Amino acid sequence: MNKQAFTHWIRKLVLVLASLSVYNISLANSPLGQWHSVDDKTGEPRSMVVITEHQGVLKGRLEKLLRKDADPNVKCEKCSDDRKNQPVVGMEIIRGVKKVASKNVWEDGEILDPENGKTYGLRLTPIENGAKLEVRGSIGPFGRTQTWVRVP
Repeated sequence: MNKQAFTHWIRKLVLVLASLSVYNISLANSPLGQWHSVDDKTGEPRSMVVITEHQGVLKGRLEKLLRKDADPNVKCEKCSDDRKNQPVVGMEIIRGVKKVASKNVWEDGEILDPENGKTYGLRLTPIENGAKLEVRGSIGPFGRTQTWVRVP
């Protein structure tokens, strides 16, 4: 390899590494990506949720049930909207979440608990440099916060 080809190759490598670095920084400050929801009682992973963005609005799909006793074919019998009797795996459980201006918080959407069919107001806050995600579901002033873990 001549010196010019080598220099060109090094420049491309630096560009790729810089792009990956910017990508990782943006993920650290965002709820986008794959997450393990965690059981409040056992601390074990319950499911894998993938959060994506389209035109500034986030949505999250339950991709996999992780509990040992989970039925992968379970349907949301208690849901009361378009998700009623639909398979839980593949279901959109997060809808309509938007970034709060000048804060590292996303809210104004909703999250569905497929076990009870209820939807809750939602706030997402990345913590620990994006390694974890605080997921707060609430009805009025009452709510509960779970901490999800980013899937590497």
